Amino acid sequence: MKKRILALALACVMALSLAACGSKKEETKAAETTAAETTAEETKAEEAASEEPITLNVAYMPNYGSLWAVTTAMEKGYFEEAGITVNLTAFQDGPTIISAMESGSIDIGYIGQGAHKLCIQGNAKIFALSHISNGDAVIGGPNVKTLEDLAGKKVAYSSGTSSEDILKKALEKAGLTMDDIEAVEMEAANIVTAMLSGGVDACATWSPNSLKILEEAKDSTLLCDNKTFIDDTISLASWIVTPKYAEENADKILRFTKALYKGMDYAADGNYEEVAQFVANVTKTDYDSVYSECGVADWLTGKEVAEGAADGTVAGYYKVQQDNFLAAGAVEEEVPVEDYVMLDNMIEAGK
Repeated sequence: MKKRILALALACVMALSLAACGSKKEETKAAETTAAETTAEETKAEEAASEEPITLNVAYMPNYGSLWAVTTAMEKGYFEEAGITVNLTAFQDGPTIISAMESGSIDIGYIGQGAHKLCIQGNAKIFALSHISNGDAVIGGPNVKTLEDLAGKKVAYSSGTSSEDILKKALEKAGLTMDDIEAVEMEAANIVTAMLSGGVDACATWSPNSLKILEEAKDSTLLCDNKTFIDDTISLASWIVTPKYAEENADKILRFTKALYKGMDYAADGNYEEVAQFVANVTKTDYDSVYSECGVADWLTGKEVAEGAADGTVAGYYKVQQDNFLAAGAVEEEVPVEDYVMLDNMIEAGK
């Protein structure tokens, strides 16, 4: 009996020892994991702190789509963490931004759909996809209720931009061409005034102008928007640099992209009210108008852009875009997407 008790006691002691040993191993493993994570975070912080501070002149357009990610990255401190000071400058359209970049006054710029044709033609390189837009629209006044009604009417648009692109798509859908309307070229900022005053019968523009016209212009009608052509086209917004800047400043572009991705991750994670206020503070417009723009695009996260660049999805978007430019005669010669889209930068920024 004593032998049995002794054996049982020894078994208990061994079990407790093993349990304690296992517990210590788990605690050691957990401690090692925590230490590794802490070391990784400290390393990242040290690397960020060791980065040479830089200042970048960044061009934008005064709308939510242009500012949603960059203002978030500024307000949440992501650029500061990367040692980047961002100076924002407003422009009315993408082609003007590219001209400013070519003159050297702007380092980095944002463009909407229309100006991408200039990237294909070699004037700029795309280093980050921003979002997929639904902000472009063709709007009719009191006497224009259908696309067919555009025939013979005075229609305002901005040449070389997404305004011109969607107008041509709309006319094609109605069996018309630019020769069938009285096309009135004007700056984007003047289109709203022209529509509200009755100076033109219809217009092609983008948000927030499109939203303002539909809200304030009496008897206005949304004739079509980007979703109308979703089966065969795509409207993209991107961040760009000149080819020369891309060649000489790869590290700066990567640092900017990484911080921008963080802004995209935060802004696309349902924080629309907070982000709308960030944008309103920059554009000096009322909050409600800015917030109404939150529904005009598919807001991508940095992770989605990086993964899409790696698996071919992003290249596919730009290929569809280029094919549409070619079909419309806006671009004369096919160019490999990789020649003007910096997919490697998008992938690297996501690591």
